[in-house]
Amino acid sequence: MIGWRELLIILLIVLVVFGTKKLANIGKDLGSAIGGFKQGLKEGEQNPQLGTDASEKAKAEAKAADSRGDGNPG
Repeated sequence: MIGWRELLIILLIVLVVFGTKKLANIGKDLGSAIGGFKQGLKEGEQNPQLGTDASEKAKAEAKAADSRGDGNPG
């Protein structure tokens, strides 16, 4: 189990390697990605048909790839 001292050392190393500006950008991008994911979940709950269509399309593409035998969906 990682203790708080080891975690602090790891965070300091990450800070030195990436720098504060790069870490700020990474945090901002990660926040945007999480926000987009949550928005997509809400849209899927509001319109369950969206998830079904995407799932059926993916299954059809996988079935077509299997019938070709090349393993590539496109």
